[in-house]
Amino acid sequence: MSTPDPASDPKRDELEGTEQPFVSHLVELRDRLIRVVVAIIAGFALLAFYPGFGGMYDLLAEPLVRHLPEGATLIATNVISPVLVPLKITLMGGFLIVLPYVLYQVWAFVAPGLYSHEKKLVVPLVISSTLLFFLGVAFCYFAVIPAMSKFIQSFAPTAITAAPDIEQYFGFVLNLFIVFGLAFEVPVAVVVLARVGVVTIEQLKNFRGYFIVIAFIIAAIVTPPDVVSQLALAIPMCLLYELGIVAARVFIKHTKAPEADAAASDAGAKS
Repeated sequence: MSTPDPASDPKRDELEGTEQPFVSHLVELRDRLIRVVVAIIAGFALLAFYPGFGGMYDLLAEPLVRHLPEGATLIATNVISPVLVPLKITLMGGFLIVLPYVLYQVWAFVAPGLYSHEKKLVVPLVISSTLLFFLGVAFCYFAVIPAMSKFIQSFAPTAITAAPDIEQYFGFVLNLFIVFGLAFEVPVAVVVLARVGVVTIEQLKNFRGYFIVIAFIIAAIVTPPDVVSQLALAIPMCLLYELGIVAARVFIKHTKAPEADAAASDAGAKS
């Protein structure tokens, strides 16, 4: 009986060369993850050097401290909180300042598998989503937290001395940053949904009234139970939804696949 030639095995032909590309992708992914970790550590070290661990926490606590009663300060109810909380804040700040580089590494990893018209869509979305997230965090820090702190302190009885715990305050502010950062991504979500064909521009316009109701419901659920923070989240979400509709129309026009443009031209010529 003759033994089959391995070189003529059709299954071998199908699997030929698939292992090496997979391994190379894993190696590339590993290298990019290492670069991301090194960048975060570098950002952490930079902020640890200036303004320092204490300076980072003072910066984060300033919107609340300025509205506390005279002489009142934040307190630490946990033994290691004075050390652990500033470290967490510095690490968070280090991640935020290198976030554009992190997103670039993600983009560089997936870009070779995209068509040219898809790259035209991804690059602006990566840039805009980063800027919008930072804008949401900045809006929360400079506008929402000070207004909310002033509003809450105005209702505090004079017999009560406000002294929030630093660990609880850090968790509270971090949640607000995430909520407002994600809320400001509404235009990106609208553009993506319209671009992939889940909804049309006309459907987005007709859904406007429902979105306003949804925005106020989300604001009532994810923000503290005060009218200032709820309005500060719901109103920008509604405005950003309108911005998303305008941006979606522009993106759909400039990021069509070449086949779609050719089909549209042929349809126009036949009509």
